[in-house]
Amino acid sequence: MKTVLITGSRGFIGKNLRAALGRNQEIIIRTFDRDDEPNLLDSLLAEADFIYHFAGVNRPQDPREFEIGNTHLTIQIVETLQRLKRTVPILLTSSSQAERDNPYGKSKKAAEIVLAEYHKQTGAPIYIYRLPGVFGKWSRPDYNTVVATFCHNIARGLAIKVSDPAHELELVYIDDVIRHFMSHLLDSSFFETEKTGSACSYHINTIFKVTLADLAAKIYSLRDLRTTLRVPDLADYFMRCLHATYLSFLPEDDFSFPVKVFTDERGWLFELIKSEHFGQIFVSKTLRGITRGNHYHDSKIEKFCVIQGSAVIRFRHILSDEVIEYCVSGEKIVVVDIPPGYTHNIENVGENEMTCLFWANQIFDQAMPDTFFLPVVK
Repeated sequence: MKTVLITGSRGFIGKNLRAALGRNQEIIIRTFDRDDEPNLLDSLLAEADFIYHFAGVNRPQDPREFEIGNTHLTIQIVETLQRLKRTVPILLTSSSQAERDNPYGKSKKAAEIVLAEYHKQTGAPIYIYRLPGVFGKWSRPDYNTVVATFCHNIARGLAIKVSDPAHELELVYIDDVIRHFMSHLLDSSFFETEKTGSACSYHINTIFKVTLADLAAKIYSLRDLRTTLRVPDLADYFMRCLHATYLSFLPEDDFSFPVKVFTDERGWLFELIKSEHFGQIFVSKTLRGITRGNHYHDSKIEKFCVIQGSAVIRFRHILSDEVIEYCVSGEKIVVVDIPPGYTHNIENVGENEMTCLFWANQIFDQAMPDTFFLPVVK
């Protein structure tokens, strides 16, 4: 068993780390936050095997609080460990502003120096991360990063302010940060970490760069997914991370949204999701005795999957008279590929309605539908 102390555990990074470490039954988590009694810190440091030092001040009303929250607490931790004659690894979240001449940067730099000296005197492992903007679930709007502010406001139909559209941000994703942090505690080979020069300095390998204008446009496109149904390019890791972050900011009474259902004498159909990269998925319900289809495609391919009811899917090569039949049902779900050059249909042969899930490798384009009517059975 290892006992881990997390300072600033109720903050953005602290909450994510607590959740991740909490899945490991071999770890005991102890926490210390600004509202706790200062005397509690001694007993926590006496039992800690590893310290994640996240506590700090970011946006105080009085600039003097930077030094108190970011530097003095670090000094207190080190002095207490030395008094207890304990050599404990410490991971510090610093900031990319540590080299800047401002109260916040100076306080972070001073905390780094305190820990570097502790390492020099005791040999205790020290891991200092100068983080750029961190984004992800549970971040705070108007506090952590502009990503949180944009996601929060756009998800609620509120205005955002893009002060300098060309300004470029450097960002890291919270799950990448947590994986790096956990690797020092659990297994250094679990996730590759790279030093940045000094013996105690590390950085997150995956850094995203994006302008404010582009960031806003990407988040608006995620909002509009509910109407366009078009998901972003999920091969783009940044968009995957941003998509997850945006959804985490949805109000709890706004997780669901309606779909546009097309109804006719055959039943109904609705489109579920679309992508320029993987095509589209749609769902249909077909009434008893009804047949859909009787067409073929030159290039478009599809997959049919009956998930309720019974159906016969028929094929005929457009240059042949032979009809091929596949009997399918929701009792034994299979996926049927629809090759190009085969006219095909699907008939509900059951006693009740039939529900089918469809995938096409292309988004339907009315101008170029690649869909040609031709009966399967002549």
